[in-house]
Amino acid sequence: MFEVAELGHKVEKSEYQARVPELRTKLLMAQQALRNADFPVLILVSGADGAGKGSTVNLINEWLDPRYMRTYAFGVPTEEERARPPYWRYWRDLPAKGTTGLYVGSWYSEPIAQRVRKELKEAEFDTALNRINAFEKTLVDDGALIIKFWLHLSQKEQKKRLKRLEKDPNTRWRISKQDWKQLEVYDRFVGIAEHALRETSTGEAPWTIVEGSSPHYRNLTVGQHILDRLRERLAKTGDREPSVPHLQPISSPTPGTQPVSVLKSVDLTQRIEKREYKNKLKSLQSHLSKLSRKALAKKTSSMIVLEGWDAGGKGGLIRRMTPALDARAYQVIPVAAPTDEEAAHHYLWRFWRHIPRGGHVTIYDRSWYGRVLVERIEDFTPREDWMRAYTEICNFEEQLSRHGIVVVKFWVHIDQDEQLARFKAREETPHKQHKITDEDYRNREKWEAYEHAVNDMVERTSTEYAPWYLIAGNDKPFARIQALQIFCDRLEEAL
Repeated sequence: MFEVAELGHKVEKSEYQARVPELRTKLLMAQQALRNADFPVLILVSGADGAGKGSTVNLINEWLDPRYMRTYAFGVPTEEERARPPYWRYWRDLPAKGTTGLYVGSWYSEPIAQRVRKELKEAEFDTALNRINAFEKTLVDDGALIIKFWLHLSQKEQKKRLKRLEKDPNTRWRISKQDWKQLEVYDRFVGIAEHALRETSTGEAPWTIVEGSSPHYRNLTVGQHILDRLRERLAKTGDREPSVPHLQPISSPTPGTQPVSVLKSVDLTQRIEKREYKNKLKSLQSHLSKLSRKALAKKTSSMIVLEGWDAGGKGGLIRRMTPALDARAYQVIPVAAPTDEEAAHHYLWRFWRHIPRGGHVTIYDRSWYGRVLVERIEDFTPREDWMRAYTEICNFEEQLSRHGIVVVKFWVHIDQDEQLARFKAREETPHKQHKITDEDYRNREKWEAYEHAVNDMVERTSTEYAPWYLIAGNDKPFARIQALQIFCDRLEEAL
């Protein structure tokens, strides 16, 4: 794969100086056009040691307007980063639409280095590469343009560079024993890198291999490729066919039958007596308090997702959980419409940012499932986008679970009569009147459509590592006990 990058490509100084001004001007014009576009750009600069990664990154910053571009360098994970899933730090540093993220050292660096050091087996390395492909596809499907460069340097050229730097007293400090050790495993590194590039050079995010021995050739090649990819992407209108709300089940029922919803299987007649409720509540809160302290000591995090009908009782459930937790070790995230900053990123970006550190608890009052619920029903998102969200969400939750985070998802279910009664009660209670709006009544008109959407959601995202729990919520005390018991059981199992 790297043979074409060892042919000795060169560009004369005069030609380089003649071409650079026009190329820089065109790049700046394309960057200005990008500012008004609805997609971000990610530029990855990877490759062999000494191939010019640092110089290339500096050059891109020089040729483009740095106000609309940020450069990220990922080294050994910090303690804060190790406390979250591996991709947390990459999601956190994704560029917003209309801007560029420049990455030297990326999600490729650690798997390749671990494989070279024989810390990863071949199967584990392939799993890591598959995860990279899924990550990049998720970004590309959302509109991102990913430009990936691999700067190559032959073993001979790498050795010459090390000797040259070591000979000069002003650059000798840049060379360490580790650099010479890495040269000794050059063949192994190249073999592993070739495998990685073959597996991850996809139609959505292909690799461009650039010979790194000639700075003039390298600079012009990288600059021209960025310009070509940007122009190509900007030329696409991005227009989609008009979408319509999807109010029916994804899978059509057998002709002559009615769609069946998982919510209809929930027994809403379940109740608990007042005295039993008080005793169980006290006992479960005490148990949860002990478990949460143990989880904090063992750095076992939890993420609780609360979805359900308006007036279903999510707030009351939260208020029965939090007294059992250390206020310093939990946070409640009420999820509303995205802010301008959040809307400029992938919809999962804002949720990745709130992943708890080791031993802490994050409770989401509504969540990323809005993508396949309200955004689907209200036609805020095209069908093709929310349809692929099921897979994206499962991948997201799998990464959380693999990291040891306990993911507990509740749908708090009530019937329409109970909801209406609670709406009326809110209207008559002064301190609850702010909780009822015309929007709540309007949503009732789409009850059946939401029921279909919930059924599809459970069918497609209730997994072994993050199952859905359907809570019978007509009786609030019963719902609270049921949810507390499930959370305690899951946390105890994890511990």
